[in-house]
Amino acid sequence: MNLSAITNNPIAVVSLIFLGFILLELVLGCFFQPRGQRRDVLQEIIGSSLLLGLTFPLIMFLAGTGLGELVPEWRGALADLPWMAGIALFLLFDDMTQYWWHRLSHKVPVLYNLHRAHHSAPYMSVRIVYRNNSFYYLLMPGIWFSAALIYLGLAPEYYVYLIVKMLVIFGAHSSVAWDEKLYKIRALRPLMWLLERTISTPSTHSAHHGLDADDGVTHYKGNYGNLLFFWDVLFGSAKITRRRPEHYGIEDMAPVSWQQELFWPLVRRPAPRAERLADEVAQ
Repeated sequence: MNLSAITNNPIAVVSLIFLGFILLELVLGCFFQPRGQRRDVLQEIIGSSLLLGLTFPLIMFLAGTGLGELVPEWRGALADLPWMAGIALFLLFDDMTQYWWHRLSHKVPVLYNLHRAHHSAPYMSVRIVYRNNSFYYLLMPGIWFSAALIYLGLAPEYYVYLIVKMLVIFGAHSSVAWDEKLYKIRALRPLMWLLERTISTPSTHSAHHGLDADDGVTHYKGNYGNLLFFWDVLFGSAKITRRRPEHYGIEDMAPVSWQQELFWPLVRRPAPRAERLADEVAQ
């Protein structure tokens, strides 16, 4: 197997990191969730497969092909840019735009229909990272901007950026609370104070997935950051408690079928009665 073919393929890079976190949760016995249902497994398998196998490659192909037709002279135009400047462009055009896309998705009902699958899981786990409606990622501006920056010659910077971003995002969603023990080490307090205001952690991001807004921890109308939690600090949507909610899910909304969560607006179907009852028990 050609190692360079793997490291230069963003899908392979993401998939390998994803697999690593799955194995970590399996080894630590927290991958299989007791509150999970059949609908959760289906959403997570289908959602992840669609993004990695179809949506992401399609965006990269369409953006690259389209720019090649429209502005062929721009191909590689930023290849000589200092690598730190290239990373900064991805932070602004991918991560910051994803923050606003995520925030907007919690404000606009139509967009939340594309995002609610990510929040309907009654648990935190690496399993839910790509649990979203099929159109949520297709419309995400940051992926299109990333494809454009790659066309402009920033592919090497993108792979470095992508590896760091995926490690943070998978780590923030994982049921392995890696930050919990670090908070207890006195010597690391200054570092953890800075870290939790810079990147997403299990504590800050799990608060975004909490079920009960009155539990003192849950903050689903904030903590939107993906790689950088700094965007929440900068734009006033941050809440830091260093705790995790006891329950996860969607508060005060009637459950819909898993098919609707994944394929709305093409599918509009209420949840079957048995599924609604199971959802109520799980929460």
